[in-house]
Amino acid sequence: MSLIFSLYRKAYAGLSPSTWLLAVVLLINRSGAMAIPFMTVYLTQKLGFSVPEAGMVMACFGAGAICGSFIGGRLSDRIGFYPVQFWSLLLQGLIFLVLGQMQTLPQFCICIFTLSCVGDTFRPANVAATAYYSSVENRTRSYSLNRLASNLGWSVGPALGGILAGYSYHLLFWVDGLTCIIAVTVMRFLLPPVKAKPVAKSTPDCTITPGAPTVYKDGIYIAFISLITIFTTGFLQLSTMVPLYLKSIVHMQEAHIGMLMGLNGLIVAFIEMILVYKLEGKMHSLQYISRGVLLAGLGYLSFNLLPPVAAAGLFFILMFTIGEMLSIPFMNSFFVQRSADHNRGQYAGLYTMAFSISSVCAPTLGAYMVGHFGFSAWWYCTAALCISTGAGFYFLYKKVMTDSVTTVLQKLPD
Repeated sequence: MSLIFSLYRKAYAGLSPSTWLLAVVLLINRSGAMAIPFMTVYLTQKLGFSVPEAGMVMACFGAGAICGSFIGGRLSDRIGFYPVQFWSLLLQGLIFLVLGQMQTLPQFCICIFTLSCVGDTFRPANVAATAYYSSVENRTRSYSLNRLASNLGWSVGPALGGILAGYSYHLLFWVDGLTCIIAVTVMRFLLPPVKAKPVAKSTPDCTITPGAPTVYKDGIYIAFISLITIFTTGFLQLSTMVPLYLKSIVHMQEAHIGMLMGLNGLIVAFIEMILVYKLEGKMHSLQYISRGVLLAGLGYLSFNLLPPVAAAGLFFILMFTIGEMLSIPFMNSFFVQRSADHNRGQYAGLYTMAFSISSVCAPTLGAYMVGHFGFSAWWYCTAALCISTGAGFYFLYKKVMTDSVTTVLQKLPD
């Protein structure tokens, strides 16, 4: 027991108070995340939308996220991360209350687009804030702390959402909106406003890249973002088609679906920080990412290899979560290492845009495939997306290592 306590203490040691407060804001916000995970179930089971129509609504959510990520990255570099986070949380909370009143397909599409556009400006700003509040030595752990808070909230949000949905789905929108407002209130009074102005010229935090003046001239990073976009098209099935599969094929109740999905966040919350602490620096980030993406793909494949029972859902969550813990933290680390102070918002914006683009592709492709070919065909496709990008990340690692050796040889005296 003392050994476990010592591991936790070392994993969390050295992080700044502001980093901890930022994590508290995320924890409060994510603890209310329950409307979106149950959106496809709500639209199809309660409002009578077809699966393709539900996919269209979620595609609008993803389209708004693309716009929000781009805007948030630009604004973070220009006006600072603090005001972007503040207004994003406040307005997002108010829009959630409006979304719960929508009834028709056009109303949902317009409102959810606006919601995600406003809400996703928060993400690149939050990434920039974490970099500002942390040091180079503890930056990966600082991002992992944010993920811990986010996933701990995720373990509460869907689980509570499943219970509330048994009474009224409208409660999900009220709780989601109010937690956004509570989070921004805590942020305003406990985390002092700061406008972090970017430096005109800077160097990256480590020697992975010589430092491109703009993200669009960093070829390695563009390839990295392309692979993330493909992978997360499969990854984001967790919040779109997986709940629908568990409801319609496995015949699980909403409360049980919520608890199963909440288990993902709970495992991440208790294990990821220690895992990152033990693994960081022992291999290149891209090597960990490649392995994690492969495991997530095998998790989706298990839906077709195992009978459609609750235990299959549990096995999927375990495989998926291990893959997530090996990939996502080191994705954050890799992109921060390639950026500099003056363009970190651009790098963060493009990184979050990758997730946002797949937020459009994931429900659209998922709904089409499920509607025309069934869940089984889609799980094979999803597994293929993850496994193929796992190979892609491995080849990208080889390219980065080759470029590093070439750079070193060029600097040697003749």
